[in-house]
Amino acid sequence: MAGNSYGTLFKLTSFGESHGDAIGGIIDGCPAGIELNMKAIKKEMQRRKPGQSSIVTQRKEEDEVQFLSGIFEGKTTGTPIGFIIANTNSKSEDYSHNKEAYRPSHADYVYDQKYGIRDYRGGGRSSARETATRVVAGAIAKQIIKEIKITAFVSSVGSIFIDKPYQTLDFSLIESNAVRCPDSTTALKMEEYIKQVRKEGDTIGGTITCVIQNVPVGLGEPVFDKLHAELGKAMLSINAVKGFEYGSGFCGAQMKGSEHNDLINADGTTQSNLSGGIQGGISNGMDIYFRVAFKPVATIMKEQQTIDINGDVVTITGKGRHDPCVVPRAVPIIEAMAALVLTDFYLIQKTNKINK
Repeated sequence: MAGNSYGTLFKLTSFGESHGDAIGGIIDGCPAGIELNMKAIKKEMQRRKPGQSSIVTQRKEEDEVQFLSGIFEGKTTGTPIGFIIANTNSKSEDYSHNKEAYRPSHADYVYDQKYGIRDYRGGGRSSARETATRVVAGAIAKQIIKEIKITAFVSSVGSIFIDKPYQTLDFSLIESNAVRCPDSTTALKMEEYIKQVRKEGDTIGGTITCVIQNVPVGLGEPVFDKLHAELGKAMLSINAVKGFEYGSGFCGAQMKGSEHNDLINADGTTQSNLSGGIQGGISNGMDIYFRVAFKPVATIMKEQQTIDINGDVVTITGKGRHDPCVVPRAVPIIEAMAALVLTDFYLIQKTNKINK
């Protein structure tokens, strides 16, 4: 299986399955001498871990990270950082019902067709449990680019949206509720709706908005490695993501150039920011902001038609512990992937300047 690594200079390679002994990763290209805040890494893991509230999966995993290499006396050594996260609360018997049947809208069928074998326990490698490794790498990446502030939050659940611009929101409220929404009134509506959908045995999708502030001018490479292209790839690599838009996004397609152009001030800032902080694939110093769309979780507690490994039409009903809405737990994953992209480009930019 290819495609298990992400990054150019700052690179993460992840491994493991949802119900194996452990998941883990190797971070290559981390500069030496970075004094790591282990509490900050643990905090990020706590934000992503299952079982943290009544509106997420009740699988109980502490998600404690064990570092195996690349760190000495609290500092990075410049060598590969190896780590593992034990799977301590997997219940593989919950998935025996789909040992021979393919779950609708899961990767079961395509994995079997591509590889001729699949790990049916929670989806194996295709499980969102793999994203825990990304949060570890992202937490380290954040400590390399400390000046850059990355903030993600839930901006919609189903048809319930925050109807305020991000500049007017109080980001300190994001962690004050289970939905991770910075608007308390909207958060309550979202939470009640998720609970209602869960009682119905169903799931619901939503969107996450990410705002990146204090970005220096010059991150990103023209043509194929544009900053927004890499952010898009990073976000679309996350399980259940169905869409990515930055800046004005699709709304920009409805505007005239005279309405959309960001006029430039004498100091290089712009009067508006419909470009989303990126020009020609390179950061321009303004806030970078984008939105990521997540589909409803595919496992629902309702009877659905599918086929089995013999090609026969059968019915299947979801079992086990699943998120009725994935977006609250995906917030730190979005931040982590953004941190990986920015750290990679930050190190590439440093190399560019050295070469000059």
